[in-house]
Amino acid sequence: MIAAYRVYSADRKEKESRLRIERFLEDYRALKPSRYLYADIKRITDQFKDKLGQGAYGTVFKGRLSSEFLIAVKVLNSSKGDGEEFVNEVRTMGHIHHVNVARLVGFCADGFVRALVYEFFPNGSLQDFISSADSKNSFLGWDKLQNIALGIARGIEYLHQGCDQRILHFDIKPHNVLLDQNFTPKISDFGLAKLCSKDQSLVSMTTARGTMGYIAPEVFSRNFGNVSYKADVYSFGMLLLEMVGGRKNIGSTIENTTNEIYHPQWIYNLLEEGDDLRIHIGEEGDGKIPKKLAIIGLWCIQWHPVDRPSMKIAVQMLEGDGESLTMPPNPFVATGPATKNGSIPARRLELEPIAELE
Repeated sequence: MIAAYRVYSADRKEKESRLRIERFLEDYRALKPSRYLYADIKRITDQFKDKLGQGAYGTVFKGRLSSEFLIAVKVLNSSKGDGEEFVNEVRTMGHIHHVNVARLVGFCADGFVRALVYEFFPNGSLQDFISSADSKNSFLGWDKLQNIALGIARGIEYLHQGCDQRILHFDIKPHNVLLDQNFTPKISDFGLAKLCSKDQSLVSMTTARGTMGYIAPEVFSRNFGNVSYKADVYSFGMLLLEMVGGRKNIGSTIENTTNEIYHPQWIYNLLEEGDDLRIHIGEEGDGKIPKKLAIIGLWCIQWHPVDRPSMKIAVQMLEGDGESLTMPPNPFVATGPATKNGSIPARRLELEPIAELE
C-alpha cells in the first residue's frame, strides 16, 4: 500500500513538473519576437488600412493579431540607412523584458521589406500630453506626471544595469515614451541604441546621434568628457524639464513679449528666485512635485558627465519627497565640474573610451 502511494506521488510530481516546463516554454515563445512574412504584415494591418503616423525612418500602422491583441507595425523606409536601425531594434529589444520598456512582438525581413511589430499603446506618446502646442489632450496632473517620470527612470536604469549587457539608448525624448491604457510609460525606438559590457563605462563614437535638444554635450564635443551612459541621463533631464514646462527648449520668457530664452535656463532662474513654478506654467496641484522634477532635471543636464547622477540615483531622488534635494550648480555658466556641496558627488573619473559591442 505504501509502495503504491509512493509510485502515485512520484507520478503526480512528474506530471506537475512537465506541466510547469510546458507553461514556461509557452511563455518563453510568447516573449520571444516572432518573424513574419510580408504577406503576414499585410494581413494583420488589413492592407495597411489604419495609418498611425509617419517619421523619418518609416510609417506606423495599426494592426491586430487577434480580437484582443492590437499591435503597431512600423514599416521602415528602404531608402534610409543600411539596415542598422532594424538590426539595432531586433538585437536590443528581442531580449528586453521590463514593465517600462515597449515589447517587440515581432519583425519582418522579407526581400526589401523591413518592419517591426510592437504592442499597441492607446494613449500614444508622452509628447502628446506635454506639448503646449497640442490642445487636444488635457493636463495629466502632477501626481500622474511624477509616476510617469519615475517609470521612465526605472526603465532607463534597467537598460543601464538590469540587462546582461549595458544598453545605451541615445534617443530618450517624450516622443519615444509610449503610454498604455493606465498611462504606464514604455521606452521605445532603439534604432540608435548601442550595447557595451556592464563592466565598461564608456563608448567610442564617430558621429553624433540622437535628437537635437536632447543630445548630451559630450556627444558633440569631447571637451565635456567621453561618451557614456551619462548621455542618456542628460536626455532624461531634458525630458523632465519639458514635462515641467510643457514646452521644448525654446520658450517665451514673459507674456506679451517676443523675448526668447533657453527653456531649461528659464526654469533654473525661476527656481533660483524662489518662484512657484505653477504660476508660470499655469497648472494647479501640488507645487512640490514640479519643483522636485525640475531640480532633478537640472542635476541630470549638468554639462560635465561626472556631475550628473546615475539613473539609480535619479530613481532614488524621484522616489523621495524632494525635501532633501539641493539646487544644482548653474549648468548655463562656463565652469568646470561642480565642487559645491550637494546631492551629487563631484569626483572626476579618468577612463579610457571603449568600442561598443557589435
